[in-house]
Amino acid sequence: MGQVTVRRVRPEDAARVRALRLEMLADAPLAFLERIDDAAARPHADYQARIAQVATDPETAQFIAEADERVIGNAGGWAPPGSAGVTMIFAVYVTPKWRGTGVLRQLVDAVAQWSRDSGRPRLELEVVIGNDRAIRAYRRLGFVDTLRRAPHPTIPGLIEMLMSRPA
Repeated sequence: MGQVTVRRVRPEDAARVRALRLEMLADAPLAFLERIDDAAARPHADYQARIAQVATDPETAQFIAEADERVIGNAGGWAPPGSAGVTMIFAVYVTPKWRGTGVLRQLVDAVAQWSRDSGRPRLELEVVIGNDRAIRAYRRLGFVDTLRRAPHPTIPGLIEMLMSRPA
């Protein structure tokens, strides 16, 4: 496996990020808010516009991990309105071949740096209860269960746990 580089997306990444998005929705359909058929049907121009926005937006950023000329991971950060000092991490994914290699830490560290630079000293994320692999991975990165729970926004019956840590 090659060298991993993590950086904020650029507009020219749209096609490769779209390919990773479809992979992540196929691999972990319960972890994300979008269904793969909806994502696949969305025009490429929509992906291009979204990537162009998160490449420079002060309230939302997307970071990718690259290796061997391929996008192998993704993590986003968002400043929720009314949540001063907090960045919500979302759309976290690492290609199966690269799991357990430190790529997740690099992605979260990139979001954390952006969060601190933006004056938001706290990170939060939501993970479906029962996704034990993800919960263990987040705990290894210093996230703790806040004991707050919320229903999954799109799948009835699933409950999400809120985890948090300093940025």
